[in-house]
Amino acid sequence: MEKHRPYGPYEKYFKRPLDLLCGVLAVAVFWWLYLIIAILVRVKLGSPVLFMQERPGRNEKIFKLYKFRTMTDERDADGKLLPDEARLTKFGKLLRATSLDELPEAFNIIKGDMSVIGPRPLLVRYLPRYNEEQRHRHDVRPGLSGYAQVNGRNTLSWQDRFRLDVEYVNKITFRGDVKILFQTVIKAFVKREGISSETSATMEEFMGNE
Repeated sequence: MEKHRPYGPYEKYFKRPLDLLCGVLAVAVFWWLYLIIAILVRVKLGSPVLFMQERPGRNEKIFKLYKFRTMTDERDADGKLLPDEARLTKFGKLLRATSLDELPEAFNIIKGDMSVIGPRPLLVRYLPRYNEEQRHRHDVRPGLSGYAQVNGRNTLSWQDRFRLDVEYVNKITFRGDVKILFQTVIKAFVKREGISSETSATMEEFMGNE
């Protein structure tokens, strides 16, 4: 298999400073939106306001992802959490449809865990299930949005999603990142496409490659 190509000037010298600038500006400009959403989440969904979960980042280094919670903690008679579809409220669906639940990831970007654009960080338990090619999605920092997110998002099969992730990793450019960013805004706030898969409220679990 072809190895990941050497970093270009944009990726080596400019991508991280631009990420840091975008993260700081997002928090500084939209602090009031963070506050409003935090209050609404506390009232409608309970506490904690933030959903935190470990995810693999660049070179599979584990970090803690921050998001606004979108589900309740409703449980059945045996104390087990109800399925996602039952715990995902209308308010939670709205946060996901507009991607407002992902605003706290700006702090992950500031910390250097994530980039504005890159493959989305998935679950830690998926790590041993990737094949050699799919593992290259971790050659770069994961992103707030990515190439797969603007080309189908959760409606894609896992194999197509990973193929797009690796395709992005192998051809990172400033122009490409800007294009993905604008497409993300359009899809999240105008078209609201690809929020759910055809059979799940979010996305089916990746069980590995056949």
